[in-house]
This record gives sequence, structure tokens and C-alpha cells, in this order.
Amino acid sequence: MARQQSRYVCQACGAEHLRWEGQCRTCGAWNTLVETLVREPDRKRNAPAGPGGRPGAGPVPQSLAGLRESEPVRAPTGISELDRVLGGGLVPGSVVLLGGEPGIGKSTLLLQAAAGLTAGGDVLYATGEESAGQIRLRAGRLGLLDGTTGERIRVVAENEVGRIASLAREGRPRVLVVDSIQTMTVDELEGPAGSVGQVRESALRLMELAKGDGIAVIVVGHVTKDGTLAGPKTLEHLVDTVLSLEGERTATLRLLRATKNRFGSTEEIGVFEMAERGLSEVADPARAFIAGANEHAPGSVVGATLEGTRPLLVEVQGLVAPGSYGSPRRTASGVDTNRLALLIAVLGRRAGVGLGSHDVYANLAGGLDLADPGLDLPLALALASSLRDKPVAADLIAIGEVGLLGELRPVPGLERRLREAARLGFVTAIVPRSRHGSAPEIDGMKIVAVSNLREALGDALRAATEPPGRGPRG
Repeated sequence: MARQQSRYVCQACGAEHLRWEGQCRTCGAWNTLVETLVREPDRKRNAPAGPGGRPGAGPVPQSLAGLRESEPVRAPTGISELDRVLGGGLVPGSVVLLGGEPGIGKSTLLLQAAAGLTAGGDVLYATGEESAGQIRLRAGRLGLLDGTTGERIRVVAENEVGRIASLAREGRPRVLVVDSIQTMTVDELEGPAGSVGQVRESALRLMELAKGDGIAVIVVGHVTKDGTLAGPKTLEHLVDTVLSLEGERTATLRLLRATKNRFGSTEEIGVFEMAERGLSEVADPARAFIAGANEHAPGSVVGATLEGTRPLLVEVQGLVAPGSYGSPRRTASGVDTNRLALLIAVLGRRAGVGLGSHDVYANLAGGLDLADPGLDLPLALALASSLRDKPVAADLIAIGEVGLLGELRPVPGLERRLREAARLGFVTAIVPRSRHGSAPEIDGMKIVAVSNLREALGDALRAATEPPGRGPRG
């Protein structure tokens, strides 16, 4: 078989060049030439359709109402939190991309998922980063060497995509795991592993394997310094699902979320805890991010966020300190820095809480990173509590979005968040006043509906003189 030829294609104008150059001679753009394989067009596929749409003559347009597509049969991974994020399980013939920081637990999660998938067939685990012996050591720590699990997971230390695809077509595994895409190469390309051309062509070959042979493919991807997936954006466009494993390496909790999912929702999250024997599912995720809170410390307020159908309670922490020389500091972990600056301005202009000359720090406990506007109110209350050194009651929860005029706006799923808070023992909730109806009624909970941030501050800090006690967070 003749060796396929490659060209260097400009990503800006599409011009082809025989060799790499720093600047494209056609459009003048710099560093845009990427090595790409020259693919011969399929003449039979592109041939025009004959009379009556004869087989092999090309596709025939169909009406939208006449299309029939059966519901995909999903394969459970044995990890309910992972299945939840995937939309119910792994779809045969799909390509899943899993990204995350180094050491966050990507390989551990996939090895555990591979063990669960062996209930329906073999799993081929191709590694380009580690040796087969290192994979065995990890499997031993996870307790996966005994029984049929150890027999049905086949490991190969290989980084050439063509040979991996050949092994998959010969062995017909249920799932192919590739760790990682940045270490994979294609013999027809001369670029090093991890280059744009190699990553894109490797992903394309794996996609053709998945769609053509019905083998589910799970690919591990590296991330850059800013947390985005490394490699060309084409990598994310090719795959069916993009998963992200998040968390702090020094903490135990891990969050799994989907940023793209063609077979399910992108709003669900999975919560795991890193233990000695791998990642274990958290039994009660709603309580996981408030369990270790100090109930009566100033600057601590509990809020409720909604991730898909799952409400989570999270401790929002704020610290206000006298500013030193120069511009005051604004540091945020887990919340948007721009949102923090907006709340500081609203607190000073609409609620009489001046923070312009103070250093301000904000944090979400447990290593969470959320963009829910419903956390505006608890963050504002935490900053005011820290500035005035008055704690908020331990059994109080705050939910609401703060506007530029200091008004409070309702958030989606308010009743579901409140019911979860009541289940965990919270007895008071500060929520925005509804314009079209009364506040939801929750058994065992007092709902305080307020119109603006100033009213919320008064109700939240009124209980500061009460003696401390054990609240629902402990």
C-alpha cells in the first residue's frame, strides 16, 4: 500500500504548501501551517444519485418526519455518577474526550470504568504515557486484578493510532480507552506527538473506528495552563462528548461535568472523593461542600446552586481586610472575579457597605468553580458579615441574583433548592420577593422574601447577637 502524502495547510486561508514555513505565502499569516494528510476523494460516495436513488448512487434526501432513529442502547459503566453525566451510560460507537489537570484522577476513573464495562465484553486499554507494568500497579491498588475483570481488560503500550485501530478491529472490544491523545502519532505524518496535525489526525482515525465498527472510544486529553483542553479546537468538534474532571489536587473532592454531550444533558455533574482505593462516589453530594464549615465564623454563608436536576449546597466564604498601600486586592477562587467586583460596587452604592479601600477575598469551599447567579446574594452577605465582624446564623441559607440597582432577582429551581436545604436542617431562607406570586412554602422552613440587598443584609445580620450553637452544617 502506497504511503499517503501530507501537505502543510494554512489554517487561515486553506492554501497548501509542500513544506513547513513560518509564514503563509498566500495570506501572509504567521505560524498557521499545519501538516495534514491528503485524502483521495471517494468517487462512488460523491457520485450523483441515479433515477430512483439506486443503492450506491449517493444519498437520497428524506423528509424530517420520515426519519427514524432508534434510542441508543447505553452500556452502564458501573459508576452511577459517571453514568449520570454521560446521560445514562456509554453509547456504542461514540467518542468521549476526558480532560483534567495532571494528577486529578483521569486514568484512575477510566480504569475503574473499564472494570465496570467488562460485564458486557472486553476492554482494550491503550496507553502511550505509561508502561503496561505501571497500569498493572494502579490496577492492583484499585483491587481490579482478581476475577474476570483482570482477564477482560487488555492493556497495550502503543502510541501509533494505526496499530491500535488494527488491534481493536481484530479483538472487537466493547470499549477502547486511549491515554492520552497527545501521545498518539500517525506514521504518515512527520510532526512530533502532540502537534496540531498529529492530534487532529489521530482523533479522526479513532472517530472512524468508532463510527465504522461500533466500538465506543474514550480518549484522555491534556489541558493547558488556563484549564482548557490542549490541541486544536477541531478535537472537541470531532468527539461526541467532552467531560472535564475538576478539583484541587490537595483536596479530596472531584467534580465531573460535561461541556458537550450529543447523547444527553450538559448540566448534570458527578461528585467523587479521592480515596486510597481510587475515586469513590459521594453518598450525599448536597452536604459534601458544607460538612466542615465553621457555623459562626463571620464571612461564611451557605448558598444553594442547581446543577442539572441536582441541587448542591455550598459554603460561600468572604474575607475583608484593611487595604495596604496601592490598589486594594480582589482575589476570587471558584467565582468570577468580574462578578465579585460588581458585587463590591453594588454593596457600596446601594447597601452602604463600603469596600473600596479594603482587600477582598472570596472563595467557594471544596474547590468548586461555579457561575450560578444564585450565589450573588450569599457572597454579598459573606462580604458584609466579614466587614462588620458579625456572623450569619448557622441555620440560614441565602439564594438570589443581585442586580446593578441592588434589587434581588429570582433564580430557576428555587423551590427545589429550598427543599434540599430543608432536608439538611436549614430553618431560615432569604430569597428574592416574587413579582408574580408568593414565595414557595416549605415545611419546617421560614421563608424571608426581600426586595433588595439592603433588606437582605438587615435580616441576615439581625441574628448576629444570638449565642452560637450547632447548626445543620456540622
